[in-house]
Amino acid sequence: MQPATVIAAARFGFGRRPQDPEPADPRAWLAGQVAAPAPAPALPEGHPATLREIFALQAEDNETMRAGQGRPHQQRIWRAEAAAHLALAATEEAGFRERLVHFWANHFTVGRQKVPYTVGHFIRDAIRPHVTGRFEAMLLAVIRHPAMLAYLDNATSIGPDSRAGQRSGRGLNENLAREILELHTVTPAAGYTQADVGALARIITGWSFAPQREPFGFLFRPAAHEPGEKRLLGRTFPEGEAGGVEALAFLARHPATQRHLATKLARHFVADTPPPIAVRRIEAALRDSGGDLGAAARALVALPEAWDPPLSKLRPPTDYVLAVLRALAAPPAVAERAVGTLQYLGQPVWNARAPIGWPDAAAEWASPEAMLRRVEWANGLAARGAERDAAGLAEAVLGPLARPETLRAAARAGSAREALTLVVTSPEFHRR
Repeated sequence: MQPATVIAAARFGFGRRPQDPEPADPRAWLAGQVAAPAPAPALPEGHPATLREIFALQAEDNETMRAGQGRPHQQRIWRAEAAAHLALAATEEAGFRERLVHFWANHFTVGRQKVPYTVGHFIRDAIRPHVTGRFEAMLLAVIRHPAMLAYLDNATSIGPDSRAGQRSGRGLNENLAREILELHTVTPAAGYTQADVGALARIITGWSFAPQREPFGFLFRPAAHEPGEKRLLGRTFPEGEAGGVEALAFLARHPATQRHLATKLARHFVADTPPPIAVRRIEAALRDSGGDLGAAARALVALPEAWDPPLSKLRPPTDYVLAVLRALAAPPAVAERAVGTLQYLGQPVWNARAPIGWPDAAAEWASPEAMLRRVEWANGLAARGAERDAAGLAEAVLGPLARPETLRAAARAGSAREALTLVVTSPEFHRR
């Protein structure tokens, strides 16, 4: 097996499975995935798939909560979504698109603690369809989704001079506007000011959603919208919903946004400290294509720095768990248990501590206690695959990147379980 096969699966996906065929051209294999149809997670039969169904069950839970009987649907909904999300990443042969889904879901973090009913739908509806489309389309879908509007409090933001503001005395909430500028698009490198934050917050006043009536999703409320033109980063935008759409398109196409996205993509796929040349090439792909994320993904694959040195990025807990599940060819049902595993390992599904999302550097994940927890979990899971030949598994999933020390230690192990544990907890397996 050529090293590029392992790198293609581990760095651009979630690792090889023993049964996966070896692509003749790993780079072409990855580029082909960018153009392939997006797979969909397999939700349980009867799961509420639409916002209408989700909000109906949320309303039921509100009633039972008032009656002192808890929220019977809340945990079931988000856990089923999370398990399906993990199961697809653990079983999909072509994993590049799935890694892009995880990357963009983290870029546009929403926390399930605050929006447990809608977070799964957010990933399916606002992230997944757009990972190889245009960034401005993803940005608009994300900002309009009820999960983001609720997570960052824009659904209740009211223009002070709007009809609703004058009547109620309630006012502006700048949370979503601030994160759009700071995290999602231009970043402070663009030199925006507090006045720009306030302007964007006014531009998107009235952007809300309707949980109890059509369209059961995004809804523009003219009575809550701040009237008049607004000036953002030197540009003037008209009042109304159209002004918000125009402002988001402007931010999505901004050179500072393209530089920010390029840096994050290079950090995720290449190195914790991304080489400037890699950032420039991805930035150029975004600029020249008008923000086409598919073009950025293909530029990533073409980067020499993404292939050498191999296995230079430490896998965070989600990546590590998925890589082990893939290496042991775990069935999709195991993903349900992986939801709890990730809580134990410190990266609970869709529950980052802040809107900035999970960190993407080794220093954040490499504490002794965190690594010990990985070993404990992997040893328990290895018991289920104890009939597997550890040397054969190392060859199938790590190929020439398996260190001789790892193979010797596995050969001397006292049991098949111990040998498997040594392989899946080796330094090279912890990296991608």
